[in-house]
Amino acid sequence: MTGEYTGLFVAASDGDAHKAAVLFCDEIERRTGICPEIRSDADKPCIAFCINDELSDKDAFRICTKDRTIILTASGIRGLIYAYSMFLRKTEYRDGRIVLVEPIDGEYAPDKTIRGHQLGYRTISNTYDAWTPEQYRRYYLDMMAFGSNTVEHIPARGDGSTNVLMRSDADEMCVQGSAIADEFDLDVSLWIPNDSLPIAESTSVRREIFERCPRLNVVFPPGGDPGDYPADAFLQRVTSISRALKEVKPKAQMWPSAQAPHSVPDWGEAFMTEMQRRPVEIDGIITGPNRAFPIDELRRRLPIDYPIRLYPDITHNVRCEYPVHALHDDWHYALASTLSRECINPRPQEYRLIHTLTRRYVVGSVSYSEGVNDDVNKMVWADMDFDPNRPLYDALLDYARCFIWQAPAAKITDGILALEMNWIGDPAENPQIEATHALFHALETDRPELLDNWRFCQLLFRSICDLYVRRRRIFDLQMIKAARYEMRRMRLEQAETILRTEYPREVTELRARLDDLAQRLFYLIGMQLDVSRFGASHWERGATLETIDLPVTDKAFYLNRLDYAKALPADRIDSFIIGLLDRNLISGDRYYYSFAEHGLDAPGEAQTPDFYMDYQGDRPNVNNGSIPMSQLKLFDHFSFRCRLSGFTKGDYMLRVSYSSRKTDSVTAHRVSLDGRTLYCGKQYGGEKDPQFDRDYLAPGTETATYRIPADYFTNGCAELVIEEPTVGVMLSEFWIFPA
Repeated sequence: MTGEYTGLFVAASDGDAHKAAVLFCDEIERRTGICPEIRSDADKPCIAFCINDELSDKDAFRICTKDRTIILTASGIRGLIYAYSMFLRKTEYRDGRIVLVEPIDGEYAPDKTIRGHQLGYRTISNTYDAWTPEQYRRYYLDMMAFGSNTVEHIPARGDGSTNVLMRSDADEMCVQGSAIADEFDLDVSLWIPNDSLPIAESTSVRREIFERCPRLNVVFPPGGDPGDYPADAFLQRVTSISRALKEVKPKAQMWPSAQAPHSVPDWGEAFMTEMQRRPVEIDGIITGPNRAFPIDELRRRLPIDYPIRLYPDITHNVRCEYPVHALHDDWHYALASTLSRECINPRPQEYRLIHTLTRRYVVGSVSYSEGVNDDVNKMVWADMDFDPNRPLYDALLDYARCFIWQAPAAKITDGILALEMNWIGDPAENPQIEATHALFHALETDRPELLDNWRFCQLLFRSICDLYVRRRRIFDLQMIKAARYEMRRMRLEQAETILRTEYPREVTELRARLDDLAQRLFYLIGMQLDVSRFGASHWERGATLETIDLPVTDKAFYLNRLDYAKALPADRIDSFIIGLLDRNLISGDRYYYSFAEHGLDAPGEAQTPDFYMDYQGDRPNVNNGSIPMSQLKLFDHFSFRCRLSGFTKGDYMLRVSYSSRKTDSVTAHRVSLDGRTLYCGKQYGGEKDPQFDRDYLAPGTETATYRIPADYFTNGCAELVIEEPTVGVMLSEFWIFPA
């Protein structure tokens, strides 16, 4: 039943019902400033908390309404927290009134048995290392509002790693976090990577933390990432640790992951051989980043006795398991460079797709996270694990009502979806970015109290980041257009003056606003958006302000090359400048392709699964004017395929830009057209052009050029394949031009 529940009372007896009622009253007081009274015979309107042991699944709960009394029933505190959270998800707070906007009566039970997130208290986190136990407590309850039943911690690594933000060591936070989780009947998992100690000593160290944790349900040792043991040696260590674990916590389970070390090529097959022996010390298998097998192959080959838990990476945007637009990997380099790997990244629609593609293989998931930059993703993912049938828009409305109750839920929901749409295509060509910022700016203006809500501040911050990048890029492109005109006429000083034009005030004011909001987010939630002021461990770890000013066009590269031209012999300057201006030229008989500029759809053929894009643009020591935007994406896989057409004028030349990193053992680097070999041998073969490389390539890259005979094309068409079966190929762009 919908309606108003202002001035409600709460009915609860003792035990878990009373504990849940106290938590619920705290939530109402946060939203209204008034704490409801708990009575055993409360007047109406009333929320009644009841324990019923007939609900055998402690994740299940029931809600029913009788005479405007809402009765919440579960078998214990976990289910009651889920139940009252459903009330919070469906209520709005209007001028001091509590309004239930949707009926919530029904029986609720989760689809997946495991639903949670990793909250590792460690130095590389972009948020958690600044938290107190009370902040963990608060976030546990927030996670439970969307159906989580597991929290995962990370004990100390034994290397004494700490920073100025951490108020206690990692082991102590594991212990305190375990105790808090036990209050709410939350399961506790520990992620414990490999170490270099002998097995007996390593097991002893782990046993100590097992003994200290009041509650411990699962231990998760990753096979790799980090770790470099062969599979049989890894599983020997797992077996030893599992025996110690079950001596200390008899009901706890051992779930190692099938994540393969890069240094052990046959790790996956060896791991599967060991698992076919069905070791009793292992209760389940986890799959995540750097997986040894695609998830469907893992499920087909792993004995059915072992359930699979997913370790989805919902926190990263590049150089990760699920990069932005994972099926295409086409996030524009202007955004990827400036927002980097761990920026605030609500991606609800994409993660709904990924959840759909993976959910049938697993019994649940505990996500990989380094902070609250992925807060929306966490709640949406856990909600899908609980109820995959809930419409995404409804889940986001619930998120807005539950956490940003000071604003209209529909506006916050639309804003979250708009932020994801901001990342489609070139930001200079996406006016959605302007509208998204206007939405959040209007909310901030109308409701200044929202600036005390860290989740709103995050969304506002991201909207300004996107707008700042868009406006910088639009301005830069205008300057480049004018400068290229001057360069074509060899007026190089004028071109340089144009390229050094300062940004207008509308751009610099946005940048200053980001600094203000970063300070606020650090104060509100401990988010570390730069290294020097807020203590981020590294530019890659959510420190958006360290990368937000990196180049978003070739403006810096042109300035670099104009400086380079000043040292050239006078008789070479003109040809060098023309070559620079025509570097990426596409014409009727000239083909040019760049992963960064054109995306993975342009080759006309899907690449084989599990390719890796080693993104360079957010690296401050790389994207500093020495690299053209066209080389920012370095494709790294065993093969690359591209369909070609339009080559009808005799022989052609293929020039490929590769990484200069080489492996001496490679003997089968192969370049072919329609199965006919252009080159096969050591990396990378072909003709060398050191002058071209010096003039137009980034440091650490080189070209190789191969002749294509005219008869290798069929009516002007061919399939280009560049491949190597052991270490793969790393390339960023290629050209085809008449011989």
